[in-house]
Amino acid sequence: MILSSLADGEKHGYALAKDVEDFAGVHLQPGTLYGAISRLEHKGLIEALPGDRRRRPYRLTSSGAVALHSHLLAQRQVAEAGLRRLSAGWSFS
Repeated sequence: MILSSLADGEKHGYALAKDVEDFAGVHLQPGTLYGAISRLEHKGLIEALPGDRRRRPYRLTSSGAVALHSHLLAQRQVAEAGLRRLSAGWSFS
C-alpha cells in the first residue's frame, strides 16, 4: 500500500497514512507505518528525501516501481481467478 501511494509522487508519513486510508480503507498506526517505511527503505524500494524538521518525504525508487508492478500484476491474476471462480457458482445482484 505504501508503494502504491508513492507511485504518484513523494509524500511524508502523515500524507502516506492519509492516502492509504483514502484508497485502501486501512488505517496505519504510526509504529506500523514507520516500521514498514524502514523495511522498504532498507530493501531499496523507497528512499527518504531531505525534509524540514517535522516532515521527511519519501519517494519510490526504480527498484520499488519494478517490485510494485510485479506485485500488482500477480495480485491482478489472483483477483481475476477468484472472480471467475465465484461467477461460476454464485450469483451477485
